[in-house]
Amino acid sequence: MRFVVITACPTGVAHSQMAAEALERVATDRGHEIEVEVQSAMGSENELSDGDIEAADAAIVAADVNVRTERFAGLPLVEVPVSTGVNDPGSVLDRAEAAATDGDGPERESTGDPDPDPGAGAGTGADSLVQRILDRF
Repeated sequence: MRFVVITACPTGVAHSQMAAEALERVATDRGHEIEVEVQSAMGSENELSDGDIEAADAAIVAADVNVRTERFAGLPLVEVPVSTGVNDPGSVLDRAEAAATDGDGPERESTGDPDPDPGAGAGTGADSLVQRILDRF
């Protein structure tokens, strides 16, 4: 199978990179092809191409910030916190494999945040401003 992945966290690049490496390792061990885009406060690394996305069987987003997923329209999508990508990449890949096989729609793991889209709505304060700025990357 072939997967496209975005990892992202709001504070630097360390957790995003750790999740990317963990998911790549498990996917490769299972014989899958994987392309990973790492997003951080400093920008994006290894941005996924349209060809990468078109060739994929499913998409994975391991992020603690709002990631624009419109470009994955039509693909089964698994969304988890970046910590799950770091600590349990096997279960993330299990879910992506199942979604690709079943052709299921988006699947999300709760982050404990009652508002899954902190950038939505009017929003005030520094957190909202930071989120709107990060959403542009």
